[in-house]
Amino acid sequence: MQEYAEGWSDPADPHRHSTDPRVLARVRGLEFRARLIVEGFISGLHRSPYRGFSIEFAEHRKYTQGDDLRHLDWRMLGRTDKHYVKQYDQDTNLRMLFVLDRSASMDYRSDREGLSKREYGAALVAAMAYLALQQSDAVGLAVCDDSVRRLIRASNSPAQWKTLLHEMEAPRSASPTRLRPVLDELAETLRRRHVVVLVSDLFDEPRAILGGLRHLCHRRHEAIVFHVLDRAELEFPFSQSTRFEDLESRDTVRTEPRVVRQRYRREIGAFLDEVRRGCLSEQIDYALFQTGEPLDKALVGYLVHRAGGSRETAAPRGAHGGGPTA
Repeated sequence: MQEYAEGWSDPADPHRHSTDPRVLARVRGLEFRARLIVEGFISGLHRSPYRGFSIEFAEHRKYTQGDDLRHLDWRMLGRTDKHYVKQYDQDTNLRMLFVLDRSASMDYRSDREGLSKREYGAALVAAMAYLALQQSDAVGLAVCDDSVRRLIRASNSPAQWKTLLHEMEAPRSASPTRLRPVLDELAETLRRRHVVVLVSDLFDEPRAILGGLRHLCHRRHEAIVFHVLDRAELEFPFSQSTRFEDLESRDTVRTEPRVVRQRYRREIGAFLDEVRRGCLSEQIDYALFQTGEPLDKALVGYLVHRAGGSRETAAPRGAHGGGPTA
């Protein structure tokens, strides 16, 4: 594997550096990137105090409204004060659908980052799909922008991972982001219960996004949001007079960043806060990923929080509450 990832500065501990997005940018093909992420992820689990947990509890799941109370585990309730439903062998495997935003804004990559938001998101999906398939869970993929462009139904077939990789690497026309119709369509299309993982920069109206997520939850799907942003979108580090171009509308504006920086940071902070609070109010898992963050570390962080029952991972420094800091 090392021959595909030139630039490792510490051969004795390759996982320490191999999932840095700047290193992954040198790796050819999504498959090799995903395998490096998974290797680093497993190594990270071995070093963490949370050994042995998986993506989802293997014998119980949290009670949701409408579940048959006859399957409630009363002993678990007595020990943990939490409601879990007993699962039987034929019900333990998950059906996961990854919803990957391929709109034009996802192609953004600032000069100091190795991967675009689209590439980072695809690598996240590839790694999580690989881990899920190793547990015999069924995984599927919906590629979207302003509508669902391609839907691959969930399967645990050995060939499924390569099918998903091929679809994520396929060229696609760049359209604007409109997530509400995408989420509404999936809510009406998916007949069996799924864990739906939305991977997007969420550059849409927060109320519309949250409405679509609520629709999924109303249909008894579990929704998870992976919010992928470039560090420059959070910190606004520009100093010279700069011409900015909207990747979706192609509108341009020239401005002095020092004049608008404070207002921009307030606006992006308010946007993040609205999305985060909206997800938490609906009991939807929310995680913010910066494209400069090593992917194995990001995945371990999210799954440790999920195993601990948290609905939100710790936001990267500068991206919490009132917005990014200098």
